[in-house]
Amino acid sequence: MTKNIKLNMSRRIRRTPYTNRVEEHGVSDFTVVNHMLLPKGFKNSVEEDYWHLSKEVQIWDVSCQRQVQISGPDAAALIQKLTPRSIKTMETGKCFYIPMLNENAGMINDPVLLKLDDDMFWVSIADSDILLWAKGYALGLNLDVNIEEPDVYPLAIQGPKSEDLLVSIFGEEIKKIKFFNFRVVDFEGTKQVIARSGYSKQDGFEIYFKVHEKYFDKVEMGEKLWDTIWEAGKKFNISPGCPNLIDRIEGGLMSYGNDFTGENNPLECNLEKYCKDDVSHDFIGKQALSKIKNEGIKQKMMGIIFDGDPCPSIGQPLQVLSKDNKKIGQITSGIFSPRIKKNIGLSMILKEYWNVGESVFIQTLDGGKRNGTITSLPFPD
Repeated sequence: MTKNIKLNMSRRIRRTPYTNRVEEHGVSDFTVVNHMLLPKGFKNSVEEDYWHLSKEVQIWDVSCQRQVQISGPDAAALIQKLTPRSIKTMETGKCFYIPMLNENAGMINDPVLLKLDDDMFWVSIADSDILLWAKGYALGLNLDVNIEEPDVYPLAIQGPKSEDLLVSIFGEEIKKIKFFNFRVVDFEGTKQVIARSGYSKQDGFEIYFKVHEKYFDKVEMGEKLWDTIWEAGKKFNISPGCPNLIDRIEGGLMSYGNDFTGENNPLECNLEKYCKDDVSHDFIGKQALSKIKNEGIKQKMMGIIFDGDPCPSIGQPLQVLSKDNKKIGQITSGIFSPRIKKNIGLSMILKEYWNVGESVFIQTLDGGKRNGTITSLPFPD
């Protein structure tokens, strides 16, 4: 019999400037990412939240996307050491998705990089301690950089009405922000970064709210930003939300630590375009990645559509079997898609079986089997 298990909210698990508001709006679940609370659900079901996200606008507390600020004369040199993706042509105001590798070419993070100036970057990280990793390499290479975690708390505005909502607050300049670009806007006399980005397949923005301690209390200022957006959003049918599992899987958006780990290389994760052969710069894991390219990968991330009754959010991996009952992968993220009207999932699949249209079995936790099909990512419309 399942027991109700509570999370002990010690000081090691950090609240955010928006946690009070999240609780007031009826948050039902939290998880912890980068030692910080991340809302995982509200009163609506995942499916109700999915349909609202696809038609309206939502506000998400994603403060757990911590920033690693790297600044100083050697900032760009250190960033380039940390990723196979070249930042040579990156302009101020741009956002780059960058795989970060260990010495064996294993993925240790897949952050978004923001270039604030030629000698100032924010690395918006997934759930691993890149701050210490970057500090270690900077010390080892004797680079002239300063590395810290700034007081920045991202707030995501996601959904097709997100642009109209932010225009009503910050003006027409919002429309000029292109995908994976950012601009600096004024809010209550402070300068704030707004990027057209987000962890959904919908249009949306992320406000990298930076605390100005000289003028405001962190929680007071964060709640003022939340309240401003919430009040303006009422006419757009705004709702509190969080990264939606259905939307994420349909969009082929992977979750570090869940769908891939340091045991996986970027080629297995379909990130070849960020690991080009013609780059001249050195980076951590370069030799190992070159060897993997020459030998070829043995598995890669694919989508799976499978039959049967609607499955809830998958808490434990489901085995993927070939038609001759060989284990060829496991679904690490899965749920029922009301749009596709079938269950969908993400899985690393062995090379011999990763062809689109390949028939497979999905073994459920009760030992049953369901028919499935390999598909491309993102899932077809």
